[in-house]
Amino acid sequence: MSFVSLTRLRVRSIRFLPLFGFHAYRSLRQVKQAPGFQAGALLPDRGWTYWTMTAWDEAESMRRYMTSGAHKNAMLHLMHWCDEASVAHWEQEESTLPSWEDADRRMRESGRASKVKHPSPQHASLSFRKPRTRGSSII
Repeated sequence: MSFVSLTRLRVRSIRFLPLFGFHAYRSLRQVKQAPGFQAGALLPDRGWTYWTMTAWDEAESMRRYMTSGAHKNAMLHLMHWCDEASVAHWEQEESTLPSWEDADRRMRESGRASKVKHPSPQHASLSFRKPRTRGSSII
């Protein structure tokens, strides 16, 4: 059994990309050491959009990671940096991550928009275009 966490973030301006990248790198280093982390994948999409998908032994392991260290510091900036942000969670029997097509479907069906200060017109409805699923990397 795995708990899967899916996020989609769109950076609203090129001027935020360097700091976004710095915080993403630090969060990536943190997740690899996080207790309960099973697997993960990153998908850079078009238009400064980034997807993450991680599998955990339980929801609490993901929450401890999310609310500590480098990831917690990154989250402090996302409301200002992003004009679209969404998250979805689910439990599954398999320990492998689903395809990005399945992840996109789940985000649209059961995901929720996160708070951002400068939302795009598509933000609240999760009516973003389908992701480009090539170029994914394993964490």
